[in-house]
Amino acid sequence: MAEIKVPELAESITEGTIAQWLKQQGDLVRKGEYIVELETDKVNVEIISDYDGILTVLLAAEGDTVKVGEAIAIVGEKADSKTEVELPNASAEKQQNEKEYSVDKQDHSAADDGSQGRLIASPAARKLAREKGISLSQVSSHDPLGRVRKQDVESYTPNQQTPATNRTETAASSVAAIEVDSRIERIKMSRRRQTIANRLVEVQQTAAMLTTFNEVDMTAVMELRKKWKDRFYEENDVRLGFMSFFTKAVVAALKKTPYLNAEIQGDEFILKKFYDIGVAVAADEGLVVPVIRDADRKNFAEIERDINELAEKARSNKLSLKDLQGGTFTITNGGVFGSLLSTPILNGPQVGILGMHTIQLRPIAIDKERMENRPMMYIALSYDHRIVDGKEAVTFLKLIKQLMEDPESLLLQG
Repeated sequence: MAEIKVPELAESITEGTIAQWLKQQGDLVRKGEYIVELETDKVNVEIISDYDGILTVLLAAEGDTVKVGEAIAIVGEKADSKTEVELPNASAEKQQNEKEYSVDKQDHSAADDGSQGRLIASPAARKLAREKGISLSQVSSHDPLGRVRKQDVESYTPNQQTPATNRTETAASSVAAIEVDSRIERIKMSRRRQTIANRLVEVQQTAAMLTTFNEVDMTAVMELRKKWKDRFYEENDVRLGFMSFFTKAVVAALKKTPYLNAEIQGDEFILKKFYDIGVAVAADEGLVVPVIRDADRKNFAEIERDINELAEKARSNKLSLKDLQGGTFTITNGGVFGSLLSTPILNGPQVGILGMHTIQLRPIAIDKERMENRPMMYIALSYDHRIVDGKEAVTFLKLIKQLMEDPESLLLQG
């Protein structure tokens, strides 16, 4: 018998939530095969089995929070499902969890068949109840189907009225409440969404955030892109988009305004002499910001290739922790959704973020006598005023504008 434990993930990650079991109790597993998906604050991680054998027991249920190093499953030899599995290398507590999980699985089957009176509880709920000396029959369930979860045990008080016969009534009343107020849907926030929410609030509470604006005439870059896009694709097998131009412009502007490529640590400014540019990507689980490493050393094709690969990994939930760590500055493009103007929120601990927006034809004065409709884009820079002064912020945006309106000059940027 062998325990499957939550591996070391990253220095800043100490726990995660079981998103889904990819293998179930009784399934055959091979060494190196993925058995469970773990949701962390940053990415979802699939954990592999280090052993060949049968997945004899799951020690944590979907939705349970588990810590790094904690055992979450046991792999052993195949055993008769009707007998108790002997676990000579596991603790007595783990053996009890296995036995209870087996009962729990039977209870779920019974519930599916419509039988009544059986107690249904997750392994985590049974473990916590045993540790606290609480009888599960006295715990109220807030689950519409009457299943006892870990949070039900945590919220248990001795005075609550919870006879076992009341469990069906609890489930019925929950269902009734849902039917009465069917216009409202209550959805639990994913772990990542909670982290995003907390970080956005935190950065607004700690940073002296300010936003300044400018606009870019996209005529020249659109003409250049139109002229070279087919040849660019033939030679590089990747399409030429606007993001590579903006990434190049950002790197060039950061070299002229170094305090935007920095962070604050205590009473010190940390100036970074490298340019790892984060690109915000909208994924199903929420906004993520994968990083283009050493963007100053990459050409247009390499930048476009990195952006495409990272965006695809984000959409398919395949980003690794390495993909998300260490950015020095961020670019976000609300224009892909039609945003005309916005004030982007800093991606702490970074002190600057550039917001791109939709391209819109607007009448522009060419000189005192002529007006032309030009493809214009508003750009916004949010920055931390504790380290970046207004002069430097405005200078940065003016540089972006100048470079984008003369895109061939980007080829000369080192």
